[in-house]
Amino acid sequence: MENELISGKAVGGKARAASLTSEERKAIARKAAGARWVGDLPVASHEGEFPVGDAILSCANLLDGRRIITQATFLRALGRSRSPKAGTGVLSTVDELPFFLQANALNPFIPDDLASSTRPIFYKTKEGKKGVGYDATLLPKVAEVYLKFRDECLRETGEVPRQYAHIVLAADILMRGLAHVGIIALIDEATGYQKDRARDELVRIFEAFVAKELQPWMKAFPSEFYEHIFRLRGLKYPPATVRRPQYFGHLTNDIIYRRLAPGVWKELKKKVEKYENGRPKHKLHQRLTPDFGHPKLKDLVISVITIMKLSRKWPDFKHKLDFVHPAYNETMLLPFALRDDNGKGL
Repeated sequence: MENELISGKAVGGKARAASLTSEERKAIARKAAGARWVGDLPVASHEGEFPVGDAILSCANLLDGRRIITQATFLRALGRSRSPKAGTGVLSTVDELPFFLQANALNPFIPDDLASSTRPIFYKTKEGKKGVGYDATLLPKVAEVYLKFRDECLRETGEVPRQYAHIVLAADILMRGLAHVGIIALIDEATGYQKDRARDELVRIFEAFVAKELQPWMKAFPSEFYEHIFRLRGLKYPPATVRRPQYFGHLTNDIIYRRLAPGVWKELKKKVEKYENGRPKHKLHQRLTPDFGHPKLKDLVISVITIMKLSRKWPDFKHKLDFVHPAYNETMLLPFALRDDNGKGL
């Protein structure tokens, strides 16, 4: 098989790498490694392991819906024993193509969508530790690249180059194993069992956000939050009192709690104890977990205040809010007699 020339982004990456000194490459790696762990990383809601062929894959579900396979088991499943250098968190070149797809001979078999979607995912584990993984759908796609390469080798020369033989074997075992896993998923869908799995996912989210015990009182909403609600609704803000119109509680449920995480608002409402007159004994945010739920609430409140600052009137604010933080698909029940500031029904 003739060697294929590297083109496009890979050419630029290799040319740039060749022009750098050893110290410059190390400095770039250190800077990239630090940047990967800065910012609001996605968090794992579920973690576990499952067998595929001869491999045991460690996996996780992220709260944003992505499913990942940890980098270490992803590499081992492909017959690669190499590990990232300490602190870098990923094996890639300057052009960010992962090393397991860098061989020139593989280029003809790598589709464009695969080449553009192989960046590692940096996240926090359930224990709050650093984690690195790949989108789970990449594994069969990468394995297929090696199997197409194998088929071409067998057609042209009758054998697979020795340096790729163990990876091709691992890819073949993976694809066979994934076929068995796939039939199980199809059965779960046909029988409706996947709905039970979905309910279990919701329970895990509740465990992350909603505390079993009432948390000590803490201020969740700064005065600025209410100042903007008054302004956007055309009301005069009373700085000398903390009393708010009763329907402000419904507004807060709508613009904050219904946008926090799937099902969390309803779960919080169920947890709230009430007096005989129906008034709640404590605030909803006191039912949030201090290590996860409350920080997420704080981040959302800050974001909502920013949107308020960029809005002139309440309808304008709600339009922007629904675009940036759409509410989860839940029906919000409001009292029939509830009226807005102009006497119209909400």
